[in-house]
Amino acid sequence: MTTTTDLESYEDALASYDPVMGLEVHVELGTKTKMFCGCSTTLGAEPNTQTCPTCLGLPGALPVVNAIGIESAIKIGLALNCEIAEWCRFARKNYFYPDMPKNFQTSQYDEPIAFNGYLDVQLEDGETFRVEIERAHMEEDTGKSTHVGGATGRIHGASHSLLDYNRAGIPLIEIVTKPIEGAGERAPEVARTYVRELRELIKALGVSEARMEMGQMRCDVNLSLRPNGTEKFGTRSETKNVNSLRSVERAARFEIQRHAAVLNSGGKIIQETRHFHEDTGSTTSGRVKEEAEDYRYFPEPDLVPVAPSREWVEEIRAALPEMPLARRTRLLAEWGISATDMQAILNAGALDPIVATIDAGADAASARKWWMGELARSANESGTSLDELAITPEQVARVTALVNSGDLNDKLARQVIEGVLAGEGTPDEVVDKRGLKVVSDDSALGTAVDEAIAGNPGIADKIRGGKVAAAGALVGAVMKATRGQADAARVKELILEKLGVSEG
Repeated sequence: MTTTTDLESYEDALASYDPVMGLEVHVELGTKTKMFCGCSTTLGAEPNTQTCPTCLGLPGALPVVNAIGIESAIKIGLALNCEIAEWCRFARKNYFYPDMPKNFQTSQYDEPIAFNGYLDVQLEDGETFRVEIERAHMEEDTGKSTHVGGATGRIHGASHSLLDYNRAGIPLIEIVTKPIEGAGERAPEVARTYVRELRELIKALGVSEARMEMGQMRCDVNLSLRPNGTEKFGTRSETKNVNSLRSVERAARFEIQRHAAVLNSGGKIIQETRHFHEDTGSTTSGRVKEEAEDYRYFPEPDLVPVAPSREWVEEIRAALPEMPLARRTRLLAEWGISATDMQAILNAGALDPIVATIDAGADAASARKWWMGELARSANESGTSLDELAITPEQVARVTALVNSGDLNDKLARQVIEGVLAGEGTPDEVVDKRGLKVVSDDSALGTAVDEAIAGNPGIADKIRGGKVAAAGALVGAVMKATRGQADAARVKELILEKLGVSEG
């Protein structure tokens, strides 16, 4: 249950204080096995069925590093313009939670595999903001606690807790920014845009699906305020495990307003973790935040150091795909669209489906039209994302091919898409089942054209008198009579022919 919190207005908060942020993003790698053992990482298994002595921390069990996990970490580091360590170690991060079967987390502390990088992000107005990266280090995930019997799903008020260790040991990469200064009133937007850009980068690398709603990527938002014109950082709060782009922005904005209200009332900010509440957009206190020394880090004695050769690192660098910002810049020019159009495509999550549809044979304009029009509407109505719709880019490309060949018009194409989404089959199967092909042969259209002329003598006389534009009304009548399946262009030609009028 959330409590009422005093907030300063956003404008007044920024009039007095300068926000400083730090963003810590955890990315769950898409490896088949865990970071230090051979247990499966497949989602959805029965609780505690994907465990072994190593990930349960049983005495005598020894870890072995996942090589794909190391390679993925190097890919991420290179894509973030980081230096890749020639030698680094794992460390034990000691803390005692029920979901930590070993009572420590195998992580990296002062010797991360990647460090000192940056990521340029493009804000909605086209301005580029550079976010500097402190480090990207490897670690393992914890288990999952389910608190039962309370009203909120949290431990407070619960009657008991259940523990599932299937997730314990799944590979994670934690990406930590340097303090983000100078964003001012745009700090929440910078936070959201950075996490979005990072998500797109991770997906482009193929190291994770980075689905925030599934916990494959989550963000801790650190925020502090300092009086305008000063250099010393204020005390920070850390809002944990924020799992959507919108929530990252809302959490940063809320904390700016909350900090300002506390400071303006003469209070002091407590360094603590906080929980974000999706329903209200607010945060509430979690626990007092530990310092690094509280974790009693020390080198992991059961794992040898990681020393990636420079040749291997350069091989990985050479194989990196095109980065998202460069890709968008290229597509912007190729498609001939504005930055505003591209931003709308990004906001809709439509870029990858559009590109895949073009790769499947559609022209760029048609691919954009269908994904940003009919399909975006369907996604909004069903409350899903575009990539969750029951239609593939290949199927959308087939619909565009049917339109371009004249077999469908836009109205019929919308019905085909509707049928595919409803599970009626492929576009061609929906066309056959529903009888949706455009009617273009003269024998089939002639009767409908004759009836339209006979039923609208006044309009026919206007056309004979030279008002060719009036033919649109007769075309509409034919389209209605044929349930939208007539070839409108051929219908107009037939009308003019029958009335002895030339187009020119």
